[in-house]
Amino acid sequence: MTENNPSTFTVREDEKAASIMAYTLSAIHWGTIVVKKAIRVSTWLRTNLSPDLVTIYNAHTLTTSNASSAKSIASREIYLFTNQIIGFHLLPPQEDPADFDSTEPNRYMDPVTVLIGSFKIEGFLRLSMLFNAEKYLDVTRENFTSIYNAEINNISIPASKPMRVPYLIVRQNSVVFSKQQENQNPG
Repeated sequence: MTENNPSTFTVREDEKAASIMAYTLSAIHWGTIVVKKAIRVSTWLRTNLSPDLVTIYNAHTLTTSNASSAKSIASREIYLFTNQIIGFHLLPPQEDPADFDSTEPNRYMDPVTVLIGSFKIEGFLRLSMLFNAEKYLDVTRENFTSIYNAEINNISIPASKPMRVPYLIVRQNSVVFSKQQENQNPG
């Protein structure tokens, strides 16, 4: 039995700990989760093994509805219902291996901007050559959509530094997807 921090949680031999960040309507939460070793944490909430309740240990919560009082609240544990999670990713520098074959033919990365409250995420959808972002979002009925090579900024806190993550998932029906205008004056 491996113990990460005996005062807060235990990691059993068939489990692993991972540092994550979860976005909800009015806050971001980060800390450590414990999952089975076989689980790919980045895609966990997209699978049949997704729990109804996520326990985050050594957690921090930052309310994003009032940027002027940007101060995190530390908790030994928080319990977050999965249906409240709008965005989810591993905290850098952790990352899972890519969940696709980069040599797969007839696929491309389509740039999109995703808005989660005050967070602006610049990233890419991986699409079939038969789709664009609008068509994909119109026909896809999945809870979470994958965004690749993302840069995350909080537009309400200008002093915050952008975070880069290779992969995150966003709750499709709770975010705004947009396509940025082409730069007409390169330069």
